[in-house]
Amino acid sequence: MSLRHSVGRLSQRAGASCTAASASHLTKVAALQTRSFATPVPPVTQNAAGSKGPTAMVFLNMGGPSTTDEVGDFLSRLFADGDLIPLGRLQNYLGPFISQRRTPKIQKQYATIGGGSPIRKWSELQNEEMCKILDEISPETAPHKPYVAFRYANPLTEEMYNRLLADGFGNGKGGRAVAFTQYPQYSCSTTGSSLNELWKWRQRLEGKAGPGAIQWSVIDRWPVHPGLVEAFATNIEQKLLEYPEERRSKAVLLFSAHSLPMDVVNRGDPYPAEVAATVYAVMQRLGFSNPYRLCWQSQVGPKAWLGPQTSTSVEDYIAKGQKDLVLIPIAFTSDHIETLYELDREVIGESGHADTVKRVESLNGNPIFIKGLANLAKSHLQSGVACSYQMGLRCPGCKSERCAESKKFFASPENAFAV
Repeated sequence: MSLRHSVGRLSQRAGASCTAASASHLTKVAALQTRSFATPVPPVTQNAAGSKGPTAMVFLNMGGPSTTDEVGDFLSRLFADGDLIPLGRLQNYLGPFISQRRTPKIQKQYATIGGGSPIRKWSELQNEEMCKILDEISPETAPHKPYVAFRYANPLTEEMYNRLLADGFGNGKGGRAVAFTQYPQYSCSTTGSSLNELWKWRQRLEGKAGPGAIQWSVIDRWPVHPGLVEAFATNIEQKLLEYPEERRSKAVLLFSAHSLPMDVVNRGDPYPAEVAATVYAVMQRLGFSNPYRLCWQSQVGPKAWLGPQTSTSVEDYIAKGQKDLVLIPIAFTSDHIETLYELDREVIGESGHADTVKRVESLNGNPIFIKGLANLAKSHLQSGVACSYQMGLRCPGCKSERCAESKKFFASPENAFAV
């Protein structure tokens, strides 16, 4: 997600990650960290292809405007979300005011990168391709049906949920759905906000459905999953080949993730630690081949943000004579405005050294990444878990009652802590 225009291991190779030993190990680890469903999930239809299918695979993400005409509504929803941009008692006043003022500027930015965000295209492709693989490697839960639920852009969570109901899930028929966050590292402002929204619409549309309601489980974080790590590492290796051999090992790897306001960090949000875990896992896979740092992008406004900033880090290294810099968008699973505009056009384009400051390709349609998604989903489906054990714990400084109720629903009351 971009706030530059706002305030606010299955195996070492993903292709080898389907081995029985790896799957068995991951299932055992997951079982130690999660809880099982209390009751079996009924099939949606009588002629389901699998004994536990069909299964809805719902990708959760922030989303982005597909056209410049959608920018205003996108920003309006974004600034209205107190989980993402906490404005306190002034949320309902400042949110619309800021979004209206910023819309023309952001429309120009989206026009520069092709007239809209590609995140919907990539999310739908990734999910569709993942489901094809899942149908092959997890036939007992097939067919797997792809859905996308964006927080601030179409298709919104409400639209997705109504599609589920129209497709035969819920409405007294039960059925299983997996909310699969596309934020690998958990933050209350991203995955947490999306799950709060999903819980809200579940309560509104199925709150009194009883045992015939959709049975939800959640893949809520996966910062060191081997498929993710391998995809990042492979892309980094490919980008490093663009440097002369004598300079290659001296290029500095700058992992860039979306920043958070320090008041969110100090509340106890797990995001910084989980991003750091991803970075370390990738560097382990690379054999610590290059010097590296983690920096943070998209911060704006007068509040204190988690740093150092990506843009100033690039400027400072160039000033010190280090011009071979490789930017890695480590918290994003596809291209969008943060990569195509902020990193490519602002950070790299304005560095004065676009020939030596480079960006690693985003994951997008990377087959290693998509195979990793399928392996992660298969492990989750086989384990029968509801969510990670970690998800049940609120941040020490959390005061959101909606967060508490959402955690009770997804993790179950007995596995929700400090609520």
